[in-house]
Amino acid sequence: MDHRHNYAVSVEWTGNRGSGTTGYRDYGREHVVRADGKLHELAGSSDRVFHGDRERWNPEELLLAALAQCHLLSYLHVATARGIVVVEYQDAAVGELVQAPDGGGRFTSATLRPVVTIAEGDVEDALDAHREASEKCFIAASVNFPVHHEPRIRFANDSGS
Repeated sequence: MDHRHNYAVSVEWTGNRGSGTTGYRDYGREHVVRADGKLHELAGSSDRVFHGDRERWNPEELLLAALAQCHLLSYLHVATARGIVVVEYQDAAVGELVQAPDGGGRFTSATLRPVVTIAEGDVEDALDAHREASEKCFIAASVNFPVHHEPRIRFANDSGS
């Protein structure tokens, strides 16, 4: 049986500087992303290299954030099911986008680097949980580029953590 879930967001362009898109440098890339029921909207733009506002989130960062969030949430689920007590989780995800000569482009890879602190237990099981979490992550299963994982496991009682 299929369980279908639908999601909706609205995106509003706020970068009209008075002359619309009369020229490539005549308009701003600023926009706002909203969803019903959310407390905050996201202030978006394009990446600075594409004449955007570096203080706003760009779509490339949001895609990478979605991959990292999805893996985090999948990992926490898997850890709970396996009896692994996670007490901290941090990720420093990176991604690579290759731009084509015609101005298009695509992500060619993403690498998640989660550092997971567990209360106790088996390091190998905690590492293997990343494999299972990766298989369960809806976002990673939806992209057409590889999502690599370079996890590290620490113990909460380690003085070096």
